[in-house]
Amino acid sequence: MSTIPLKHGVFLAPYHPIEEGPTTWMRRDLELCQILDDLGFDEVWVGEHHSGGYEMISSPELFIAAAAEMTKRIHFGTGVITLPYHNPLMTANRIAQLDHQTRGRVSFGVGPGLLMMDALMMGLDPNKTRDMMLEALEVILRLLRGEEVSAKGSWYELVKARAHLLPYSQPLPEFAVASAGTPSGGRAAGKLGLSMLCVAASQIGAFDVLDTNWKIACETAEQHGHAMDPSKLRLVAPVHIAETRAKARENVRHGLERWAKYYEMVAPNPFPSDGRDIADVLIDSGRAVIGSPDDAIAMIERLRKKQGRFGVFLAQHVDWADWDQTRKCYELYARYVMPHFSNANANRLATYAAMRERNAELLKLRADASEQAFAKHEKELGRSVRA
Repeated sequence: MSTIPLKHGVFLAPYHPIEEGPTTWMRRDLELCQILDDLGFDEVWVGEHHSGGYEMISSPELFIAAAAEMTKRIHFGTGVITLPYHNPLMTANRIAQLDHQTRGRVSFGVGPGLLMMDALMMGLDPNKTRDMMLEALEVILRLLRGEEVSAKGSWYELVKARAHLLPYSQPLPEFAVASAGTPSGGRAAGKLGLSMLCVAASQIGAFDVLDTNWKIACETAEQHGHAMDPSKLRLVAPVHIAETRAKARENVRHGLERWAKYYEMVAPNPFPSDGRDIADVLIDSGRAVIGSPDDAIAMIERLRKKQGRFGVFLAQHVDWADWDQTRKCYELYARYVMPHFSNANANRLATYAAMRERNAELLKLRADASEQAFAKHEKELGRSVRA
C-alpha cells in the first residue's frame, strides 16, 4: 500500500510503577535508549508530565540531552513539550540549545497537555489549553526564525524578545503537533506546515478518525499554502511481543493490572466494566498488541489500512513485563517486525528459493565436480586413491 519506507521507534511516556525508585527507572530508561540504538530503532520520543506518579519525566529536554550523549545514531523527540506550561521565549531557547547539543538529532513534539491534574495545579483551564498551545507555538516558531517578537498572550508577555540562539538545524528543526483524536492537532499542524504525532492511534475513538483528522490537516495545510508530509506522520500504539501469544500474555501479568488502574484515571476512553481480563480487552479492541511478532505486523498493517501512508510507527513503552522480557520484546521486534517492512530479506529469500528449486541439479553438479577432481588427481598420480 505504501511507498514510504517505514521507520520504527518507541514512545516513552514513561509509565513506571510508583512502588519502585525513580532513580533506578531513570537509569533504566537511559539504558533502554542505548539498547534501542544498538538494535537499529530509528527514534525515541519522551514525554512531559507533572502529576499522577507514573509518568515521571517532567523535562524531556533534560532526559534527551543525557540520552543523546549515550547513543550514536538514534533520533529523539519530545513527546511532548506542553506549551501552555512554559513561557514561549524560555521554550524557544531550550529547543535551540538542545538542537545544538544533539547536532540536530531531535524533533520537537508539542501539545496542550493531557493530564488534567497538571493543568489544575497551575491554575489553567483545561478547556483553554489547546488555544494556548497554538498561541505559544506561533510565537516560538517566529523566535526560532530569528525574529524580534513583542506579543502579549493570555499568560505571557514578550517585549522585543529574541531567541538567545538560532537552531542548529536550518531553517528549523522538525516540529510535530500531538493529536489524540480531536481535529485540533491536525488543524494546528496544517496551519503552520508542521508534522503530526498521533499519540493514541489505536485507541477507540482516535482510531476511528485517523484518516479524517489527516484529511483535515491536509485541507488546512492547503488553505495556508503548505503540504502535509506523510513520511513525517507518526502513529503510536502499545506493544508487547514474545515468541508466542501465550508467552506474551504470561509476561504482561507482571504489571498490566497495576498499569490499568493508573490508566483508568487519565484515559479519555476507560476500560469496559464487564469483568473481562484487561489483556483480552486490549487485544480484542485492537488498542494494543500483546502477542507475537506477527501480531505487531498485523497492528501496523491495520493502521496502514485505516490511515493510509505514514512514516513512523512508535511502539508505546509500558512496564507490563519485567525488564528482561521487555528487552526481549524489542529484540524480537528488531529481528522480525523491522525486516518485514523494510523488505530486508527479499534477496535472501529469492536466492534461497532459487537454490531449493534447483536443488537436484545443484547436487548433481556438486557430485560431478567432486568426481572430476578425484579423477584428475588419480590420473596425475597414476593410481586409484579410492577404495
